[in-house]
Amino acid sequence: MDLAVAHETIARWQFGITTVYHFLFVPLTISLAAIVAGLETAWVRTGKEKYFHATKFWGKLFLINIAMGVVTGIVQEFQFGMNWSDYSRFVGDVFGAPLAMEALIAFFFESTFIGLWIFGWDRLPKKIHCACIWMVAIGTVLSAYFILAANSWMQHPVGYAIDPATGKAQLTDIARVLFQDTTLVVVFHTLTAAFLTGAAFMVGISSYHLWKAKRTSTADPKKTAAMRTSLRIALVIAVIAGLGTALSGDSLAKVMFKQQPMKMAAAEALWDTQTPAPFSIFAVGNVNDGHNSVELEVPGILSFLANSNFSSPVPGINDTAAAEAAKYGGQPTDYIPNIFVTYWGFRLMIGFGMTSFLAGLVGLWTTRRKLFLAPEHRTTSSEVPKLMLTKHHELGPFLTKWSWRIGILTMGFPLIANSFGWIFTEMGRQPWAVFGLMTTANAVSPNVGVTTQVIALSTFTLLYAVLAVIEVKLLVKYAKAGPVTSEQPPAQDPTLRGSSSDDADKPLAFAY
Repeated sequence: MDLAVAHETIARWQFGITTVYHFLFVPLTISLAAIVAGLETAWVRTGKEKYFHATKFWGKLFLINIAMGVVTGIVQEFQFGMNWSDYSRFVGDVFGAPLAMEALIAFFFESTFIGLWIFGWDRLPKKIHCACIWMVAIGTVLSAYFILAANSWMQHPVGYAIDPATGKAQLTDIARVLFQDTTLVVVFHTLTAAFLTGAAFMVGISSYHLWKAKRTSTADPKKTAAMRTSLRIALVIAVIAGLGTALSGDSLAKVMFKQQPMKMAAAEALWDTQTPAPFSIFAVGNVNDGHNSVELEVPGILSFLANSNFSSPVPGINDTAAAEAAKYGGQPTDYIPNIFVTYWGFRLMIGFGMTSFLAGLVGLWTTRRKLFLAPEHRTTSSEVPKLMLTKHHELGPFLTKWSWRIGILTMGFPLIANSFGWIFTEMGRQPWAVFGLMTTANAVSPNVGVTTQVIALSTFTLLYAVLAVIEVKLLVKYAKAGPVTSEQPPAQDPTLRGSSSDDADKPLAFAY
């Protein structure tokens, strides 16, 4: 490997590691913010303690997650100056605009109102306090929108012109950058996937607590009620979001076929143009050379994904690479991405994502009837215990330990799907940093040496490994503890007319 290739490869590895790691927290932040806002709204409207306890519990996990997301997200900004300075110089005027909007608008919403929400439980009126978490939720969605608009511009650059004097891209139409079809479908797909991730997270943790409650006669009925409600809500969200993810993924595939035909061909390892083009569920063999010893294919599906037509042709990798070489110069092989990564990344994204959707569908079906065994009616004799419906012991949907274990395992599937989805998206675009404008090889920082890159890569990887241990331990600790049902909602709704002399010196109430 020559120095230039090593330079580019290390830069890509560092950006890939930091980006995928950061994106583990993004979907949970987006979804949990809205879900917590919905739970608090239910509490404000009904006054039921189960919604209050659920709000506090999931809000605690949300805060742990968003703290780590902010820390790792800041590193992303530095990446463009560290390893990708030529990229920043060339497209900074365009790419920086949505990122600046994200910092000035979205991050302002998140940082300001999350502070009010954390410290305002007994200082703000309930409705205003609830409005604060809704503003945080809106901020997370806006943040995702602006960042995805910047990434979509890299996938399909619009609204710019090349300055003949400097040779740099100049922003000419911010509306096109923000509202092009690529941005809209990517945002829809990312948001639905985020809510599927949050729902699976809730299903897993709720399943754990309900399974524990099912096995003990001293289960806290308030905790059980909060977890049972959380499970039902999460299952509904998982089904709706899973369906939305599938539909938005179909729309995204059609946009991708028009704008980046190589990515579509690479997703199927389709080396030669076919009419109609099949979709292979899996392949045994080397997809990099197009010779698979075993394939399980569904005829016409790739044609439908590409063009809503089961019999339309889909250009193969060889033809697409030849066309791009004729248009942009170089050899056809220069325009072929890593087929193994794109092929399997595409399938793992779909497989793990749809597994959580199916788990939610099955779980929703099995919870349609609330007949469960109350602990006081258990017996060690051979007598078949009577199934009873009680107010505090509707423990959940499943009757076997394996069902509960599947519910727990489900929470990791969307995280895996999200990671492979981003890997597919970015690897499938290669060799382009900005499609049709700048290759990745020309985007790296020319003055950063390989030794410096290796040190930075090693440091970030080690640091993120430490942060991962801290994050997991914190989440596991508070997730296993469950809702603190001894905590009661504020006895009176606070007002904003000032404090009485009795509580003038009262310290701020911390939510956590």
